Amino acid sequence: MSKQLFSGSIGRKFAMALSALFLIIFLLQHFTINFTSVISEESFNELSHFMGTNPLVQFVLQPILMFGVAFHFIMGFVLEIKNRNSREVKYAKNNGAANSSWMSRNMIWSGLFILFFLGFHFYDFWIPEMNYKYIEMKPEDPNRYYDEVVHMFANPARVIIYTLSFVFLSLHLMHGFQSAFQSMGARHPKYTPAIQKLGKAYAILIPAGFIFIAVFHYVNS
Repeated sequence: MSKQLFSGSIGRKFAMALSALFLIIFLLQHFTINFTSVISEESFNELSHFMGTNPLVQFVLQPILMFGVAFHFIMGFVLEIKNRNSREVKYAKNNGAANSSWMSRNMIWSGLFILFFLGFHFYDFWIPEMNYKYIEMKPEDPNRYYDEVVHMFANPARVIIYTLSFVFLSLHLMHGFQSAFQSMGARHPKYTPAIQKLGKAYAILIPAGFIFIAVFHYVNS
């Protein structure tokens, strides 16, 4: 059954959509926690400490998230290769720009930039966190998280990288949000306008919110 799911075009798109929706939900949760750093240092430290020490989050949800990210990008590349190989007429000969948006034709490139950013983000936050807890074995300090974020965003180069990355994420979501719902079967004309509006709002507001967080801490550092 699982082999049939991933071998067929519809099955691959459905699996891709599931992973996309999972990451969309995670991104919203991640933004909500990070945004508290703008509002309340104490609340951000409390939430970050909970996420960083809760066994369920650390040893169950975190591995699921890593698998979801890897699966989404691998499946994205597989679908892109399959689509390119199956086209009898290339976009250059078929006026692809007239039949699809710029975002849909360049999902692979925005995805590659986002993948680069994720690698940078892991190097920037996740690896130091693992080093702090499991290699250096430092005593847990529940009040360290806010200062670490402020220190990170005191570097203007890092803020620029984050800003560019979330601009590409916004472009990626402009097409990906609606495409995920369509692949899940939400194609009824009654729901399409609402999904399009929700997708555009999400694709603009969430990345813009992350950019605001980075700029806010840079300005106030």
